[in-house]
Amino acid sequence: MRFVPLVEEYRGNVLENVHYGAVSVVDESGKVLYAAGDPHHLTFLRSAAKPFQALPAMKRRIDEVYGLTGEETALFAASHRGESFHIDALESLMGKIGIQEDALHCCATYPLNEDAKAERHQNHEAKRRIFHNCSGKHSGMIALCKHMGWDEATYYQPEHPLQKEILETLADIAEVPVSSIPQGIDGCGLPIFAIPLDRIAYSFLKLACPDLIQDPETAEAAARIAKVMNEYPDIIADTKFVCSALLKDDNLTAKGGAKGVYGIGLRKERLAISLKVSDGSEQVWPCIIATILERLGYSNQATIDRLYELVPNEILNDGGTLVGERRAVFEWNK
Repeated sequence: MRFVPLVEEYRGNVLENVHYGAVSVVDESGKVLYAAGDPHHLTFLRSAAKPFQALPAMKRRIDEVYGLTGEETALFAASHRGESFHIDALESLMGKIGIQEDALHCCATYPLNEDAKAERHQNHEAKRRIFHNCSGKHSGMIALCKHMGWDEATYYQPEHPLQKEILETLADIAEVPVSSIPQGIDGCGLPIFAIPLDRIAYSFLKLACPDLIQDPETAEAAARIAKVMNEYPDIIADTKFVCSALLKDDNLTAKGGAKGVYGIGLRKERLAISLKVSDGSEQVWPCIIATILERLGYSNQATIDRLYELVPNEILNDGGTLVGERRAVFEWNK
């Protein structure tokens, strides 16, 4: 069974929506401890890959090479949502590296954050590549190409040495052969990879617990990118999004991606979670993740509370009236 019901949404007492998907929880050996649906479902990481895509740059200490702050470095792994502090940090980062905005392969767009988007519209500003949620990742890749003497104009192509190294790095961390990883093109124009859901979880566990990574340089790079993600959680998404809410907990490393994929590593427990919502919904992430943490007996109640505050299980209409509820309905596979 590939996907099972994860969340049901009720309006009044009538079932209105069902969100299907799969969940995988693994231990430090990579063994699946708990699962709902197919824990090995082949899944594109989308933006959940960003911390791993940043590892080649972190191995070369690109942040130190260009004198970047921790806030600027965190943008390498961010899906920033275009708030003013994101754009300020990006402009500073790009200035230090010497990147012109038109060098970014991601398209011009408006910020994902609705307030930030409205502000740009009110100011009659045009779409910009720097507003794209992946612009920090692209900037980090160009910075590495500058440092290594690689061609900067083609950094996004699958055959580029940077993209080959990213693929090899992910394969090593996930412990899957490069030849078994299908590739596609992500929304921002970069190569993106599909690996089994349990391998996504295991990769996030290694990001949280880099002692599990055999190569010392890669382990150090993983520790450094995970550290800045926790130190600057609002940079990774924004002040009202799941990634930032989870990363405020120093025990977690976490990153979501488009079309409902999410990965979380738990340091103290040495466990990891991955999930895929089959309809691509991100709104039900908090319900699913909070439920998994509760079932695992997670000790930091503040983290669980933040998730429920972000997207309450109570469904309100536009006027603030309680009209329904959402419920996590999945059970672990027998």
